Amino acid sequence: MNTESPGQAEREDSRANRAERKAQSRRRILDSARDVFFRDGFMAANLDEVAERAGVAKGTLHRYFESKADLYVAVLADNGNAFTDLMRECVSDGASPMEQLERISDFYYDYWTRHPELFQIFWAIDNQPVIGDLPDTVVDEVSRLWEESLRVLEGVIVRAVEQGDFVECDTWEVAHILWTTATALIQSEATSARRSLRRAPLERVFKDAIHLIVKGLSKGNGVTSGAGEAASD
Repeated sequence: MNTESPGQAEREDSRANRAERKAQSRRRILDSARDVFFRDGFMAANLDEVAERAGVAKGTLHRYFESKADLYVAVLADNGNAFTDLMRECVSDGASPMEQLERISDFYYDYWTRHPELFQIFWAIDNQPVIGDLPDTVVDEVSRLWEESLRVLEGVIVRAVEQGDFVECDTWEVAHILWTTATALIQSEATSARRSLRRAPLERVFKDAIHLIVKGLSKGNGVTSGAGEAASD
C-alpha cells in the first residue's frame, strides 16, 4: 500500500528534476570547456566563452568548478573510467601474462599518441605551480583513476610471477616503473628539444624500453630482480 502523500511525491519529483538539470548543466560546461581548452590551451582559454557556449552564467560555472584548473582537470579526467575499462579489455581473456603485457603496452602507446590532448592531464597534475593548486577532490579522483589502471597492470605482473615467467619482485613497484617509464617517454614527444635528445622514433624507443624492463624481470636471463630489495634491506 502506497502511503506517500501527493505533496511528498511532488517534492521528490522536483528534487529529481533539479538533479537532472544540474547534471545536464555540468555536462554542457564540460563539453564546451573541452572545445575551448583543446583549441586554445589552458593559459589562453577564456571561461567567459566556456560559459557562453554552455548557456550558463559565469557564476553558475563556478558553482560546479572552483577554478579554471579544476575545470581543466575535470575535462581531462572525464573519460578516465572509459580508459580503465579499455585497459581491462586487454586482460579479459585467457591469454598468457606475457601476451597481456604486450597488449597493455600497445594499447597505452596507441591511446595516448592518438589522444595527445587528453594526455595533458599528466602535465596538469605535475604543474600545479603553473596552473594553480587543484582542489583535493580533483587530485584524489585522478589518483583513483590512475590507481585502478595500475592495479590492472599489477594483476598481470602477479600472474607472470605465479606462472614462473617473472622472478619474484615487488609487483606494485614494477607496475609503477612500467607506468612511469611509458608516460615519460610519451611526454618526450611534446618538445623539439626532447625529441632531438631521444634521437630514435618514439614508437621504437617506447617498445625497446618496455622490452628491456620485461627482459630484466624474466626468469632465465641471468639477472636477479632488484625491485623491492631496497625496501626490505
